[in-house]
Amino acid sequence: MFTSRNSIRKRKAILLTGAMTAVLAGTAAHAQADEPGVSRQSTGNQPIIVTAQFREQDVQDTPLAITAISGDMLAARSQSDISQIAGQAPNVSLRPQAGTFGPALAASIRGIGQYDFNTAFEPGVGVYVDDVYYPTLTGSVFDLLDLDRVEILRGPQGTLAGRNSIGGAIRLYSRRPEGSNSGSMTVTYGSRDRMEIRGSMDLGILPGVNFRMAGVAKEQDGYVDRLDYACLNPGSGFPQLTTNSNCRLGRDGGVGTMAFRGQLGLEPSDNLTITIIGDYTHEDHTTAGQVLRIANYTGPFDIDPYNTGTPFDSRFICGRYCNYATLIDEAEGTRPLVLADNRVTFEGFGFSGHVDLELSDALALQSITSYREFDTQFSTDNDLSPLAHSLGTNFLPFWAFSQEIRLNGQLFNEVVDFTLGGFYMDQRSYVETIQDLRYSPLPTFYQNDPVNADSKAAFAHASIHATDALTFNLGIRYTDEHKDYTFVRLPPFGGAGPLPILGPLNGVTGVYDGPQSTRFDYRANVSYEFTPDIMAYAQISTGFKGGGISPRPFNAAQVLPFAPETLTAYELGIKTDLLNRRLRLNAAVFLSDYNDLLLTLNPCPQISPGPCALQTNAGSATITGFELEMNAEPADGLLIDAALSYVDFDYDTINPLASSIQLDFVPPYTPKWKWSIGTQYEIPFGNGDSLTPRIDLTYQSEMYSNPTNAPSSLIESYTLVNARLTYTNEDADVDVSLQVTNLFDEYHILTVFDQSASAGYAINQPGRPREWAISVTKRF
Repeated sequence: MFTSRNSIRKRKAILLTGAMTAVLAGTAAHAQADEPGVSRQSTGNQPIIVTAQFREQDVQDTPLAITAISGDMLAARSQSDISQIAGQAPNVSLRPQAGTFGPALAASIRGIGQYDFNTAFEPGVGVYVDDVYYPTLTGSVFDLLDLDRVEILRGPQGTLAGRNSIGGAIRLYSRRPEGSNSGSMTVTYGSRDRMEIRGSMDLGILPGVNFRMAGVAKEQDGYVDRLDYACLNPGSGFPQLTTNSNCRLGRDGGVGTMAFRGQLGLEPSDNLTITIIGDYTHEDHTTAGQVLRIANYTGPFDIDPYNTGTPFDSRFICGRYCNYATLIDEAEGTRPLVLADNRVTFEGFGFSGHVDLELSDALALQSITSYREFDTQFSTDNDLSPLAHSLGTNFLPFWAFSQEIRLNGQLFNEVVDFTLGGFYMDQRSYVETIQDLRYSPLPTFYQNDPVNADSKAAFAHASIHATDALTFNLGIRYTDEHKDYTFVRLPPFGGAGPLPILGPLNGVTGVYDGPQSTRFDYRANVSYEFTPDIMAYAQISTGFKGGGISPRPFNAAQVLPFAPETLTAYELGIKTDLLNRRLRLNAAVFLSDYNDLLLTLNPCPQISPGPCALQTNAGSATITGFELEMNAEPADGLLIDAALSYVDFDYDTINPLASSIQLDFVPPYTPKWKWSIGTQYEIPFGNGDSLTPRIDLTYQSEMYSNPTNAPSSLIESYTLVNARLTYTNEDADVDVSLQVTNLFDEYHILTVFDQSASAGYAINQPGRPREWAISVTKRF
């Protein structure tokens, strides 16, 4: 019997975690027995206050499947951006996208989400920062800068979070200004010249005027080598691009980010609080690390402008962490020279104003006004070879304005808590690109599609406390949306004359509006507290992902709208704090009816002959699953957390013209199983200093990157292990940490861009190899 290296590593990781847990438990018991005079602070499972139901509640009193993570725990787990928090969150998948989709997030909860960055599509997971909705996947890979907490709500949040939270919602809350005249600074150095500085300060300017500023700057070299194929293969016929002895052109997967957030807190009176928040982000780094998985183009079109006679085949599969991208498509016949720079730039900023006015002891008004804007550019050589196969450069400018009003109150001597509200968002973007797809008959073309969208909603929520133990939670929301998408198809670089094939699309506008763009969502929930530490709930809730216009037509007949995807979910859950809050166990089971799924029709003869990639509502499914979460402190200073989840996705119906999808397929980035376990112990020293080791394991089963579950899009299961060791001085104002991520150097895949069926290639985005870093934090 043979055992794979990955299996051995998984066993080592599990044994290491079990051994560390046992050792830490023994150390904790020894410390308490031998040093009775040392007073250790027992954190237990301290309350985490969340606002998922529009008012402050302990997460354990909130009848929702919700994972709440404090800012301190994010740091303890060595997590620095939003994509990393999914490891410990059951049935949650968050992945930074590969180069083709730019600085975007692929987000999925309970098998429902979105991975295509095009603004014709809406996210399936709502992302919020300080209660401001972010309506695009692009620019959503947030740094976890100066956060108070993260709330991950699983299941449809149609009434609580609104549109596009059909799978769930992720809410990030920054630390608010308090006037504490305090701050911190962290400096980090690590693998591949990783350099990072992050800090924050909180100042009391005047009575009732406080200011908080936080910032981060980080850089790191990439981990995927971009090599010169001609340099490594003399006589190949391709032009040599470098004379470096290592034949390296660059390193992909680099980091280069600066971000700042400033908050001004004003309290003009005891009943009025105003918070003004501004943020700015700038990114400039190499494109995501990508490697060729499949190279097998056998089509009729010329992709070899150098006339080398070299087919696009496995000779261009470089290795686990390298590729042969040149970023050059030489001119060939009617095809122009096309160049790309292999970089990602992103510049974005936003402002929001939060006004909280207490009208009386039982009535409060809240207003949230925001404006956001960003501009990003990214390019990619999709074939990762010196051939002229597939090259594109993308530009995506975006802005959005939103306004939300909430009236929160209590009735009948606090028997009823209620919220009435309204929401409005107006947004505009341009999907701009130059595409050179020489494996196809399509000409090289310039696209600059304006997308105009707006949304209006009214909502109401009430919690009716029938008894001290029994509560009914009811909600309803009405949403009205509009979107129009205008197609611009022109010759690139200012070229004149008609554009073959795509030219007739130029100036055509599709509109999504009317009855299909309005929606009522509801929530009916009942919760019962058996004891102050045990609560159970049952819930029916709905949600939707907004409709739009199919964004990649081949002719005007295919410029058609699609309706929203909809979901009705049935859920049972229990939340417990046991053993004097030393043990927290939460569980949820769910069944969801998923309708009007968006699938691709190929062909679509009833609409138009020829090629077709029409996005339309073409399926339905049933989703079932469960989630378990545990947090324990068996001894003072010893923390153990764990999670386990399962999801089963079953298509019920599929339009026969969605010919690539079968009933036994599953949607992208939906692993059936996930689990995680983490443990840490603060070891006290006699002089007041302490040492805290921590280890985290996360596992996910296999999944696919495409709705078409071909072997070429399979992402195999993997287990990752992260470790951290932190020294804290007696005054708790200095930390020194050593962290190692991917401790056992597990080779794993984050995303796959699979175009093997149409273009003969598939691209892997490998996760980062083992990395180490040392951080020093000073608090003042």
